[in-house]
Amino acid sequence: MPAHTITDDPERAVVAAWRAESARLVGALTRMTRDVDLAEDLAQDALVSALEQWPTHGIPDNPGAWLMTTAKRRGIDHFRRADNLRRKVAELERTGEEEQVPDLDSQVDHIEDDVLRLVFLSCHPSLTPESRAALTLRLVGGLTTAEIARGFLATEATMAQRISRAKKTLSSSQAEFELPTGAERTQRLDDVMAVIYLIFNEGYSATAGEDWMRPDLAAEATRLARMLASLAPDEPEVLGLQALLEIQGSRIAARLSADGLPVLLEDQDRTRWDQLMIRRGLAALDRAEALAARGTPVGTYFLQASIAAQHAVAARPEDTDWRRIAGLYDVLAQAAPGPVVEVNRAVAHGRASGPDAGLAVLADVDEGALGDSPLVPSVRGDLLERAGQHATARDAFTEAAGRTRNEGERAVLLRRADDNGRLAVD
Repeated sequence: MPAHTITDDPERAVVAAWRAESARLVGALTRMTRDVDLAEDLAQDALVSALEQWPTHGIPDNPGAWLMTTAKRRGIDHFRRADNLRRKVAELERTGEEEQVPDLDSQVDHIEDDVLRLVFLSCHPSLTPESRAALTLRLVGGLTTAEIARGFLATEATMAQRISRAKKTLSSSQAEFELPTGAERTQRLDDVMAVIYLIFNEGYSATAGEDWMRPDLAAEATRLARMLASLAPDEPEVLGLQALLEIQGSRIAARLSADGLPVLLEDQDRTRWDQLMIRRGLAALDRAEALAARGTPVGTYFLQASIAAQHAVAARPEDTDWRRIAGLYDVLAQAAPGPVVEVNRAVAHGRASGPDAGLAVLADVDEGALGDSPLVPSVRGDLLERAGQHATARDAFTEAAGRTRNEGERAVLLRRADDNGRLAVD
């Protein structure tokens, strides 16, 4: 195959290659250098070289290999220039030993292991969940600091400091670039999945700001979940996470109206749901179920994906098997008890058995554990509306609107408060 010409838009090719290859690149370089900060610098140097050379010389046949070769060469140059290496060489010469420059070109690549190691490293237990999320997006997702900052409504300077501190923490804690084993691997895998889910949720339903969603953030989390599933294909919970994000992410295009207002699940145009993502999600769920049938334990992501699948296979809202969903939420409440699960269980039972059943579940929720979250009053408003108690529903929606920090969510809640206010008067 001939090299691509410069008319193939080299800059876009560089961006695409970086997004596809950055995790493999940084992972391999971290294994070779044992220094994540240096590895990222070398990878960034290769990126800059691509931006300089591809527009002139054309896009290489194998962009990923080009980036890796360039980064390795920069790494060799770095070690040869390093003051501490020169001192070491002088000492070795005095003892009659030969100079030992790291031979990065001769090292065998272990691409999948390198990426998985990098995922685990970016979610090291010495880091806070927020730092894990930022570092995962940076090292594994290949996002720029500016992109990450926009996703989490932080300034670029603040996010740069967070990422820098995270790297220093890894260095000071002497974090090993090795895959954990046994119970530690299970715990760390849970942390990795939690970070990916955190990133997705922030993209799917932004906690603050003017935007109802941040689709780029949700898409990046889904890409990370796919990557993790390809690296750990025998873990049903990893497959469950991928299934959950694929199925929920399939609705993103339908979650906003033409005028930019949020559209709730039951009002969405299901023809706008991404059918490819749904098929991917259901396929991942099928693989997880097959592993479960052979005795491999499943957990909360699998259960949540099973719930999401019930919506995905319903052609119309009225076709949704709410009794099945309510039963799954009962199981989820046993597996992972908590106020958010209970609120969602109230919704499910309200649909399956009537609003009074949902209100009964909601009455037992520890609302104080959710702080100022609008979740409980918004669900209470929905159940009261369905029960025909429009005046109290209006008050609940008004309370929820006062609690949310997201402008899109506030608009929906105030609209529902107004609708119930009119119905109460009528």
